Amino acid sequence: MAGACTEGLDTGFVALGYAKVGVLGVVQGITELLPVSSTAHMRIVPALLGWNDPGSAFSAAMQLAALAAVLSYFWTDVKGLTGGAVAALQRRDYADWSLRFCVWILLATLPIIIVGSLLSKLLNACNSPLRSLAAIGVAYIVMGALLALAELYSRHKRTLDHVDLKDAMIVGLAQCGALIPGVSRSGATFTAALFRDLERTEAARFSFLLGIPAIAAAGLKELYELHKAHLDAHAWSILAFGLVVASISAFIAIWGLLRILERFASWPFAVYRVLLGAFLLIAVFAHWLPN
Repeated sequence: MAGACTEGLDTGFVALGYAKVGVLGVVQGITELLPVSSTAHMRIVPALLGWNDPGSAFSAAMQLAALAAVLSYFWTDVKGLTGGAVAALQRRDYADWSLRFCVWILLATLPIIIVGSLLSKLLNACNSPLRSLAAIGVAYIVMGALLALAELYSRHKRTLDHVDLKDAMIVGLAQCGALIPGVSRSGATFTAALFRDLERTEAARFSFLLGIPAIAAAGLKELYELHKAHLDAHAWSILAFGLVVASISAFIAIWGLLRILERFASWPFAVYRVLLGAFLLIAVFAHWLPN
């Protein structure tokens, strides 16, 4: 079902109410940080349940839940890197690895900021063609195949302390794929990191750390857009409830992802993506689900 428009923003989540937004918050939190695309699941789950599309604004704002989960789970890394970078600046040690790594992350965030700004009207428009289930199905299959290739061809040997600017920029460019529903930010960056021969859990760790500025920027920007749309207190309370539920779910998802990668590699996600993508295309063309 189509969502609702508020001053050009798709704000279908307001009509869903607390219970449904709570369910979608769990789905969003789990899938935001797994390589399976939360934006896609925000279209798929409501379509299967016959609910309104919560809208792209909901998906973008929910990224703040992922930010909270990443910062809390990787707080030791974040604190060490930022503290090391500040200390390096104070002593003017520009060769310090922590400082260079933080600069690389900021540089690697520029591509998605630029591309996201250029495509923002299309991405957040009501009934955007990029949010069609057919488009999501194609993106799912393509990314599933790329993840499988990365798993096959990566040497899985490098660790985070061997990452350089070239690695950061390649993964940063891959992050732009997150703008397309069905691709997945974590999926694109994790896959790119695997192609750079990072060990699986290190690739996931790199993906999460590199995504912090982009996730924060996207979430805060969407909150500002929603503020400009003059949502009422009821709408804000529904969004806040979804954020809390999604934050808890996202933290659990990080823990689960790292355990899965240690035990099964990334094959479960590659297979899941291809099968779900094929199902979506069949369901749309057989008219089982509205596109």
